[in-house]
Amino acid sequence: MHLIDGTGVASLLDYPALIEALEAGHRGAPPLVDRSLLQHADDSFLVLPAWLPGTAMGVKMATVVPGNATRVDELPTIHAAYQLFCGETGQALAAIDGTTLTLFKTAADSGLGARLLAPRHASTLLMVGAGALAPHLVAAHRAARPSIERVLVWNRTPSHRDALVAQLRDEGIDAVAIDDLDAAAPEADIISCATATTTPLIAGERLRAGQHLDLVGAFRPDMRESDDACVRRARLFVDLRLSTLDSAGDLTQPVAAGVITRDEVLADLFELIGDDVTGRSRDDDITLFKNGGGGHLDLMTAWHCWQRYQATRT
Repeated sequence: MHLIDGTGVASLLDYPALIEALEAGHRGAPPLVDRSLLQHADDSFLVLPAWLPGTAMGVKMATVVPGNATRVDELPTIHAAYQLFCGETGQALAAIDGTTLTLFKTAADSGLGARLLAPRHASTLLMVGAGALAPHLVAAHRAARPSIERVLVWNRTPSHRDALVAQLRDEGIDAVAIDDLDAAAPEADIISCATATTTPLIAGERLRAGQHLDLVGAFRPDMRESDDACVRRARLFVDLRLSTLDSAGDLTQPVAAGVITRDEVLADLFELIGDDVTGRSRDDDITLFKNGGGGHLDLMTAWHCWQRYQATRT
């Protein structure tokens, strides 16, 4: 069995190729998946198995500890480990750093959503949240929409925002620190949110025609990044119905309140890529993509990583 650490994962993956791999993965039959979530206070422990018969099977174990951000050593919120098996023999192939794998997988998921749903000539991205995932989301959206020239950054903690802005500027990106989120929202063609908030940050009344809203952070029913006006005004899409409709507060809360129905979620990525549903039907559509993750995406990403790893050894 091989070990691929975080540095190895980062060296093997890039967003243009990973987004292509995820899109290709959605053209076939969905992998078999399950999901287990244990919670204690604000902390979560997830176990996400997936199996694509004949190809691969794997399981990710992940912890989400929001309090890590306030520690003196400021540990990442998410830690994870991934075990990949051969789908034909059941042989253990690789133990992969799941933390880095999760960052790439999650961002590429949103990048794929943007490729299918965001305005074609988007030039401004608003990044809401400045945690470990934020620079990955910026990179994935820029891979999906190379026309993005400007990145606005908002975060509750200004020092984290400013650090991300400095990092992006070092990469040659026109990045701007934002204090007023409501004022900045209409400026962006794409808004990407990756926070741990339980109170909506994005006000639907501030959205303008043609925008794309990418919601990443709220993975529990009590968490929510968008308000009722957002889901009322937007065409609604998810990465996978199974991992979002009953677990993500951005959808479960407005459904429970009668603001929307489950049927108003028009498609997931399998349906969009299968040409069953039109994504952006008009230039002035507001599109909302809920990134809920799931073991199928972890498996697709781990398998892509493994194939690239194998290629380096030949």
